[in-house]
Amino acid sequence: MEWAPDIPRWRQVYALLEERIDNGVYPPGERLPSVHDIIEETGISRVTATRVLRELRAAGLAYMEPGIGTFVTRLPEPPTS
Repeated sequence: MEWAPDIPRWRQVYALLEERIDNGVYPPGERLPSVHDIIEETGISRVTATRVLRELRAAGLAYMEPGIGTFVTRLPEPPTS
């Protein structure tokens, strides 16, 4: 993954996962990549990968099932025109 130097890495990975949710790669109810999987794909630290999933939950895009994983809650609402 190529990093934009002026944007925190957690935000860039968050945007990547958010885009995948928006595009239906991860539909509602689908399990998101684990912290380990995010680390493997992006090379970020465990703390950063954990923050990405926490921020997705805080935004209402995901929820956690302890001991199972983090799942997509719903697709974001389309922008109103």
